[in-house]
Amino acid sequence: MDSTQLLKGVLDLAVLAVVDAEDGYGYDVVRRLRAAGLDDVGDASVYGTLRRLYAAGSLTSYVVPSESGPHRKYYGITPVGRAELKRQGDDWQLFSEAVGRLLDTTTGSAR
Repeated sequence: MDSTQLLKGVLDLAVLAVVDAEDGYGYDVVRRLRAAGLDDVGDASVYGTLRRLYAAGSLTSYVVPSESGPHRKYYGITPVGRAELKRQGDDWQLFSEAVGRLLDTTTGSAR
């Protein structure tokens, strides 16, 4: 299965979850997503998602000076973002349980 298509559907949820755990700058968010097992996540996709979530009011941003390079733009989650994380998390749970039931039915495996 092409996991990139699945990833597109849950990238907002994954980014919100990562930033909810701890504020982060763009590449830090990419690194944490990959460390969590989303190896196919693209830098450009994450940066675009961060910008879109920020524009929607789900994220806030602030700049942190860096002595070893350019300043970094950090993202944090807002109350709107936490509500969206909850909604999307609930949707994901229902969806994954439904797919799990289908797989149990068609493969005969026990979960």
